Amino acid sequence: MKLSLDTFPTHLRQARLAPAYLLSGDEDLLVAEAADALRAAARQAGYSEREVHFPERVADWSDIVAGAGSMSLFGDRKILEVRFSGKAGKEGSAVLQRLIDMAGEDTLLLVITPRLDTATQSTAWVKAIESRGAWLPIWEITPRQLEPWLSARARQAGLDLTPAALSLLAVRVEGNLLAAQQEIEKLRLLLPAGRVDEQAILEAVASSARYDVFALGEAVLQGDAQRALRVLAGLRGEGVEPTLVLWSITRELRNLWSLRRGEDPSRRPGPRLPPSQLAALERARPRAAKLPYARLSSRALRVDRMIKGRLAGDPWNELALLCAEFCGLRPVRAG
Repeated sequence: MKLSLDTFPTHLRQARLAPAYLLSGDEDLLVAEAADALRAAARQAGYSEREVHFPERVADWSDIVAGAGSMSLFGDRKILEVRFSGKAGKEGSAVLQRLIDMAGEDTLLLVITPRLDTATQSTAWVKAIESRGAWLPIWEITPRQLEPWLSARARQAGLDLTPAALSLLAVRVEGNLLAAQQEIEKLRLLLPAGRVDEQAILEAVASSARYDVFALGEAVLQGDAQRALRVLAGLRGEGVEPTLVLWSITRELRNLWSLRRGEDPSRRPGPRLPPSQLAALERARPRAAKLPYARLSSRALRVDRMIKGRLAGDPWNELALLCAEFCGLRPVRAG
């Protein structure tokens, strides 16, 4: 079966746990919380031992099978936890399928991986866990979901954030859920329960935002100039190469140009776009017919030449102008 974060707590309250679980995702906080909840439910069900493996080599997989087959000195039930990159290879896949078959009354199998790509989701070992156990894919919290998520977490801590306070907190912790949870815990310790305003956030919360080039691409797709420029500044501060930043912007420019020409991005050759990216493109479809593609392409070329030292100027400043114009602000003439 496939679970979600919404259905997972209800599932754990059932009388009987599944023999095998797969938790996958790149949100470390949410994956860790889900694993903790599962371990707690397993302990209540009598799984008193825990054995953890981090396979990296082929030989490591064989060691897991040997450990799984050995009985506890006292005959205790145990959680067999396997953490790896998600790419099991031929040997790892065979071992995982064997472990899934062995899981049952005395052993609960818990597999934890980063987010699985489409190809890995179709492998035999993932299908086996879905068939005999449960798979909980944990997705990233998008910028659109961040404020509701923060609001819910704050309420759990007894805090009621004003809209302005919530917006400021989201800006300061965007892309870093672990920092977000830490800041909420800090607010809970520093402030009395109840209403929290913007000033309290300004005084108590450090700037912990962590950005990536995909967040920038999403911002320019949405035409959100304020967020795009904020993410761009964050990327520059973190030392990201401007070449990678330019790639993220021109990729979205090409995607929108494809939409304008009537092409279906989901059917184009090459790597398949993830569902979240396709949904973002669909929301941006009305903008596709209005963008000044020639001017944006010209400015992107200027950035490229500045990066390569063939044109004088600061590529980061030109990237800011490119983002602003992509988002629909009044264009600045490129020389």
